[in-house]
Amino acid sequence: MRRETRESLTRSGVRSRDRAPQRGRIVTREQVLALADSGENEALEFKSTTGTRREAAQTLCAFLNQRGGQVLFGVTPTGHVAGQQVGERTIEQLSAEFRRIEPPAFPEIKRIRLDGGREVIVVRTSPGMARPYAYRGTAFRRVGNTTLPMSADEYNQMLFERMHSEQRWENQPADGWSIDDLELAEVRATVAEAVRRGRLAEPPSSEPVDLLRGLGLLREGVLLRAAPVLFGKAERLEVAMPQCLLRVARFRGVDRMQFLDNRQFNGHAFALLASAERFLRDTLPIAGRFEPNRIARIDEPLYPPLATREALANALCHRDYSVGGGSVGVAIYDDRLEVTSTGPLHFGLTPAQLFEPHASRPWNPLIARTFYRRGIIEEWGSGTLRMAELSSRAGLPIPEIEDASGEVIVRFRHGQPVPTQSAEAVSPTERRALILALLEETVDGLTLREIRMRLGGALSDRQVRRALEELRDEGMLLPPGRGRWGRWTLGA
Repeated sequence: MRRETRESLTRSGVRSRDRAPQRGRIVTREQVLALADSGENEALEFKSTTGTRREAAQTLCAFLNQRGGQVLFGVTPTGHVAGQQVGERTIEQLSAEFRRIEPPAFPEIKRIRLDGGREVIVVRTSPGMARPYAYRGTAFRRVGNTTLPMSADEYNQMLFERMHSEQRWENQPADGWSIDDLELAEVRATVAEAVRRGRLAEPPSSEPVDLLRGLGLLREGVLLRAAPVLFGKAERLEVAMPQCLLRVARFRGVDRMQFLDNRQFNGHAFALLASAERFLRDTLPIAGRFEPNRIARIDEPLYPPLATREALANALCHRDYSVGGGSVGVAIYDDRLEVTSTGPLHFGLTPAQLFEPHASRPWNPLIARTFYRRGIIEEWGSGTLRMAELSSRAGLPIPEIEDASGEVIVRFRHGQPVPTQSAEAVSPTERRALILALLEETVDGLTLREIRMRLGGALSDRQVRRALEELRDEGMLLPPGRGRWGRWTLGA
């Protein structure tokens, strides 16, 4: 390219072709032919000539608002690479049209020479960092291979997300809150673990002010809202931030017609995570399996605990805390487990994209960063991929993610439904027989919690205790020692 051409491109606000290639950048004729063969899609559009530069600018605007993309001038809609004559005025006209996009965007322009002096012009852009973008006052989006005007609701949501980076619910002052309203032991434990993992510098002192400042939860001596979400005392949160709520339920069957268990917990995020994990341990049945060349049965939770923990951590980190009636929910059915959180997916992410490598853009960066420092989140942007991997390893389907009705649902399924009998339908004799059958399979006995887990909700806690007491009184079971870890064993 002649010097004046490079200078004109730079003056027009377009990146010079002399810069280093980027991922996906077209640099050869063969790459153009390969793209033309692939057909138009959500990130690729063909234009026969630059005479359609207005329509191309609309598409470029849509690419900026979504995942980026490329427009190829000189390729027909059917994928025929014809090229066109390109002069200095051609590039200037394109650049002038692209300058009508607001906020300003700077796409990359590349010229690919064909035979006969004709060329293909490739215009490429990455996802915009200042979305939403509008062309001639209208914002556009891409649906398949079609460019459409964006609805007012979509535009406002995208604008809200742009403002969110600076002013969001979690980084505003926590009015009425003081350090005395926080669980300081939890703060110290978090800082100690973060320092141990090398994810936080050693604080200048052990004073709560220095610890909270090091976690980024204190600004000019004022607590931010993220601080009580992470460390607030339960009695204070229940009144001042009722959205710091966990709902857990166990249903009989595959719908919500009948509860077997239904509870609520108020507290800070770490306490809610612990309560949710405890509920899963106490409620989910144990799935037994056999491996080749191994006689003993392997008993494991029905769903991988590390996968469910990822789902719970994501729900607590990414939910919308600005909704006063919001919560995180855990619901166990006979055929599935669902973890729900208030608020939609943001930043243009779709459920399908969450199971592909993707950049992490947490809705609550302060909360997510504290979870990371605590070691609950190991690597940003990898939680959903880890859930899929752990589920596959356990022989389960990849989890489903649904974004609907103002909430996100993560759904784990397993291969065979686990039938749950109505507690009233199990006679006292059958209750005792169920427990005896479980203990006959063990050598060292079982704790009360283990018995409940293996029954999978067939009996209530009261019924299990009553049956154990009856079997003990009849001499069929030996009583456990004191404490929660005491083990029930068969009598002589």
